[in-house]
Amino acid sequence: MSLATSYGFLILAVVLGVTSNSFAKSAEGFTLLFPSFITGITIVACMYALSMVMKNIPMGITYASFAGLTIISTVIVGVIRFNQIPNFYSVVGLILIIAGVLIVNLLGNK
Repeated sequence: MSLATSYGFLILAVVLGVTSNSFAKSAEGFTLLFPSFITGITIVACMYALSMVMKNIPMGITYASFAGLTIISTVIVGVIRFNQIPNFYSVVGLILIIAGVLIVNLLGNK
């Protein structure tokens, strides 16, 4: 598997992670069947995609990238779908997460 394919799986894992987080919120503590089912399916698919990424990219870099990108994407979904606006300090923290993901991916393999 090429490095580009691994990053494709990473993007897929992020999308699946954000989907599972979004449906977990909608599941209301896993009391609603459909969102609970979608949450479970997307978490399993997300872990599969991450395992594919780890074939070529070290585990630490994979998970740091996945976690950071999923956090940022989930916040964006929270703003759009649930009208959850982050405060100033949250935005500063999110900027630091983005910087961390960039540093890990651009300089972490050297």
